[in-house]
Amino acid sequence: MANILFIVVVAAIVLGPLIVLHEFGHFIVAKLFGVKVLTFSVGFGKRLWGFKRGDTDYRLSLIPLGGYVKMAGENLDEQITGSPDEFSSKPRWQRLCVAFAGPVMNILIALVIPAVLAMVHFEEPAYRTHQPEISAVEPGSGAETAGILPGDVVLKIDGRDTPTWRDVEDIVSLNPEQNLIITIRRGSGTKDISVRTSYSMFDQDKFGESGLEPDWGPKASLIASEVTSGAPADEAGLKVGDKLLKVNGRPLHPSGVGRREVVRTIRGSEGRPVILTVERAGGIIEITAIPRIIGDGLKIGLAPAVANAEIISTRLGPGAAVAYSLAENGRIIRLTKDAIGQIFAGKRSARDTLAGPIQIATFAGEAAKQGPVTVLHLMGVLSLNLGVFNLLPIPVLDGGLIFMILIDAALAVFGFSLALRVKEKMMQVGFVLLMLLMAFVIFNDVSKRFPSKSSTTTHTQPQSPGK
Repeated sequence: MANILFIVVVAAIVLGPLIVLHEFGHFIVAKLFGVKVLTFSVGFGKRLWGFKRGDTDYRLSLIPLGGYVKMAGENLDEQITGSPDEFSSKPRWQRLCVAFAGPVMNILIALVIPAVLAMVHFEEPAYRTHQPEISAVEPGSGAETAGILPGDVVLKIDGRDTPTWRDVEDIVSLNPEQNLIITIRRGSGTKDISVRTSYSMFDQDKFGESGLEPDWGPKASLIASEVTSGAPADEAGLKVGDKLLKVNGRPLHPSGVGRREVVRTIRGSEGRPVILTVERAGGIIEITAIPRIIGDGLKIGLAPAVANAEIISTRLGPGAAVAYSLAENGRIIRLTKDAIGQIFAGKRSARDTLAGPIQIATFAGEAAKQGPVTVLHLMGVLSLNLGVFNLLPIPVLDGGLIFMILIDAALAVFGFSLALRVKEKMMQVGFVLLMLLMAFVIFNDVSKRFPSKSSTTTHTQPQSPGK
């Protein structure tokens, strides 16, 4: 119960300000053009406190999940008097500016947050900006099956030329259980290879895996990042910070390949002892642990992780920070577009792609546990999505209002106007579509929290990388 309350509070803290700032965008531009604003509310429902200045009631309301702005002459069902300060009386270009202001405010927030964070402190694994030269290939992976070797260089993947490692990771992650055409350079020649991706699960969502691993840097090592108290690894004497060198005599690569090799060996042990060769305080130790059923499979209570990876840690100047923010937001938009395109192409299910309020609240709770910087990054991503979503041409959204104003402007060229009855029908259809979408994503969120037995037994890949 306490955990649910924590998630709800964090969701209100994360989403609430983004919605309020969205509404503030509408409010400030409406005021600029002399539109009478009747209410500016932080929160919804019953008015708890406030004051009136001019025509506007500034209020704090009961439900702290965003806010709203009410303008005179805004709604089709209210009495329109034709007063010059009503929204409907303003020129079309001014109404368009008011409608655009909310989404634009969200997009500006999405640009400002990563830029400011990058000016304060910028940190990123060094390999992500490099040309993708393969350091290791996971045994049994799609990449190994396809014939990719350490030392190969990725020149093109799924149509993307000259990718960085970040591009490779994004494309692979977005394409679970798909065939990806990868152009590699080996020696002086090039070759097109089709790689079948596998997948791993995170919070009931699929993420593609290829088995390709970068060079994490000269000091990178594989360590025991967590050892569960009372579990077989703990009973056998494994300590947090032990450097993992071998599992059952097989050398481990200091990367995600090594991490997955440890997990795969433990889960496939059939209860037989697993021997870990570790380095501790300059000495070599062999630790024997017998896996047992913990949670969803055989485990020993070990979470392996890559340590001492080469990290770029600096502060970006204003110009570089803005460029980074533009690139990062462009990347998010591109990934979102690609994911939605895959839904229509039949490559991805809407269930695996769309997140509703429950899942967003869960993400917010997980982000809060990782610290304020992670929360701010999440707020930037959510603000961008909120801005873009509101630009969709669905009546009742800002994009729907923009769409109707543009249609009205086009009809005016021929001496016509959009009839009130037509506008009302469009709003009704838009409302129904939005409610259906909300019902779907909420049902989707609930089904992910309580997956059916059939959905949990068909996964062929490990659901977590440790323990």
